[in-house]
Amino acid sequence: MAIKEILKTKIEDKSAIIGVIGLGYVGLPLIIEFCCTGFRAIGFEVDDKKVDSINSCKSYIVDVPSDRVERCVRDGKLTATTDFSNLDKCDVIIICVPTPLRKTKDPDLSYILAAGEQIKKYARSGQLVILESTTYPGTTDEILMPMLEDTGLKIDEDFLLAFSPERVDPGNPQFQTHNIPKVVGGVSPDSTEITSLLYSKIVERVHPVSSARVAEAAKLWENTFRAINIGMANEMAKLCRALGIDTWEVVRAAATKPFGFLPFYPGPGIGGHCIPLDPHYLSWKARQHGFDSKFITLAEEVNSSMPRYVVELVRDALNQEQKPIKGTRILIIGVAYKKDIDDVRESPALSVIDLLRSLGAEVIYHDPFVPEVTFDHAYTIGSGEPLYNQELTDELIQSADCIVICTDHSNIDYKRLCKLADLIVDTRNALSEEVRNGSKAKIIRL
Repeated sequence: MAIKEILKTKIEDKSAIIGVIGLGYVGLPLIIEFCCTGFRAIGFEVDDKKVDSINSCKSYIVDVPSDRVERCVRDGKLTATTDFSNLDKCDVIIICVPTPLRKTKDPDLSYILAAGEQIKKYARSGQLVILESTTYPGTTDEILMPMLEDTGLKIDEDFLLAFSPERVDPGNPQFQTHNIPKVVGGVSPDSTEITSLLYSKIVERVHPVSSARVAEAAKLWENTFRAINIGMANEMAKLCRALGIDTWEVVRAAATKPFGFLPFYPGPGIGGHCIPLDPHYLSWKARQHGFDSKFITLAEEVNSSMPRYVVELVRDALNQEQKPIKGTRILIIGVAYKKDIDDVRESPALSVIDLLRSLGAEVIYHDPFVPEVTFDHAYTIGSGEPLYNQELTDELIQSADCIVICTDHSNIDYKRLCKLADLIVDTRNALSEEVRNGSKAKIIRL
């Protein structure tokens, strides 16, 4: 029987064993969805702590409740391991590993290559391999397919291969794995068909495309679109401030247009694993073909300048109070890259802290989701010392020369901040007009 029919039967009767390499923000929600739908799955990790946590029925991802993990483990549907030899037991192998940038801002595919080497080592006939990690167009068929074919296995005869981009939005209660449409592009028609069938078992809508390259490019387009529009919002915020106009009122007014406009909002910079990184994958690939992606480059320049712009706002506000930035106590509210999550990857708050410390400020922070932050010494210009979450007491608020709201978490009492603080720089429009009413604090808004 052809591999396509074998896999089709196993997927339909849910006897296919699903392997997921990488159990982070993408891999853990994905594997839980498969297990809760009736599939048996094996999670592969290099981090012993994550493996122990899962096998102990505990989640370390905000979007995945521990009771779901417990149910999957107790029912015998889910196991986690650091032993990659178990890959030969899997009918489907899904790669969900990070794709960071090198210091040169070129793609770093080392995690994908490491996963590919493990798959290659234990590959057998009859497997479907899917890459979900965001990468440049061509990665699936130019890198992964030759690795698998080096084993002597042949596409469509012995294995199938596809790319299906992750679309995780941490902390979003409305859109999670099961109700986010899934784009699927195989390196062959059979690969697309069977991968689409697989994902149709756990998501409401699957959108097949003609190739893996199209799926890879679609993912980069999504996030580049966001990066460019956030860049424009950040530049407009600077312009509005120079003109003495309320940025947020302008955005609200423009957003009333029911067509031809999509609101994006300024902030202290961009964070997370996708928006700051993915456009560089696209611009890098463009350069390989002699194409200069000017919009991407400009948006990156604007967005990466925002932490320094926030520090300038703090410095100017302190100067007006006749206080030098050196030696002042600055309280950062929120260090996660967006509200109500614990993810600090590429968070602009860390850049703000680093810049402030490089100017001699004493920086402390409060974030109910993040107990500790560390700094990459390769990029650090401030002290580089780790910081720890401080309880947001009245005394802490009153002790600060300036408060900077970098992340607008929902569970912060902003009225209390306005009541007790002397100076607040609000980069997220956390302080609504109602909250600001009767405030004794001087408030600087982005």
